[in-house]
Amino acid sequence: MDGIEEARIQLSEIELLLSMFPSKEELIINDQLAFAELRDYVDGRANDPPSSRAQFTIQQRLESANENMVMFSLSCTYPLKYPAVLPEIVVRSSELSRSKQAQLHRDLNAYLNENCCGDVCVLTTVEWLKENASVFFNKDPSPAVKKQADTPLKGSIFTRLWIYSHHIYNKQKRKNILDWSKELKLTGFSLPGKPGIVCVEGSQIICEEFWARLRRLTWQRILIRHREDIPLDNNCVNIDAELEKQRRFTGFEETIFDIRGNRGNHMDLGQLYHFLNEKGIGDVFQLYFGIEGR
Repeated sequence: MDGIEEARIQLSEIELLLSMFPSKEELIINDQLAFAELRDYVDGRANDPPSSRAQFTIQQRLESANENMVMFSLSCTYPLKYPAVLPEIVVRSSELSRSKQAQLHRDLNAYLNENCCGDVCVLTTVEWLKENASVFFNKDPSPAVKKQADTPLKGSIFTRLWIYSHHIYNKQKRKNILDWSKELKLTGFSLPGKPGIVCVEGSQIICEEFWARLRRLTWQRILIRHREDIPLDNNCVNIDAELEKQRRFTGFEETIFDIRGNRGNHMDLGQLYHFLNEKGIGDVFQLYFGIEGR
């Protein structure tokens, strides 16, 4: 390991993952000795860098295209220079054929090379797998076809997207977020700084249009950390009125709290928690950061 900074970043990511996946059924540290050496090195109890690489496995369930739940495991090994170098990631599942597994790894590696070089990427990988599960875990498409008639139209689903970015500083991006939300008549808020947060709510098809525009911009890292999809009554006379009932925000605005950090670019997350709590959605704070708000 070339320096202490890589070790700090690696330990920080593992600790975040442990807080988000606290059960041993969800996250397994494969090499406890390597993890202990990494912690000792970062905490200053050891002068020499770790002798072995940190390894862990995340196990999660995904909903496939035919609405069945499938189990997958994501095994990750950190190279010594991670995050400057991408980690070694292997995805396994009994529901994956060999050809699908090979395709998954090709597509995932291409995505990570394009979006995550130089930044931590394990949570990004988990989110990518969730978003693309239907491509790889789809053994029998017939159930999905049979249920298509019963599936609500996208326009009759209320959606709230919680978008996480490594940072949002760029003035043009901030302007785009405000302009697009106004154009698409979405409500919510954006929080510039590090990290950057965007929440949009409205009909599903419009929220997905906003997300498609946003992700096409150049980002160090951006992903949907959490989404809420609420089916509306297809028989109701006024869908717009039904959408309004679900909204937690009356408009869209850029929100700025007290700025902290050595570079003056870290937002006060405590104020963010209170802001969300006032809207009745404080529980999403833990989904974002893996910790309870105070």
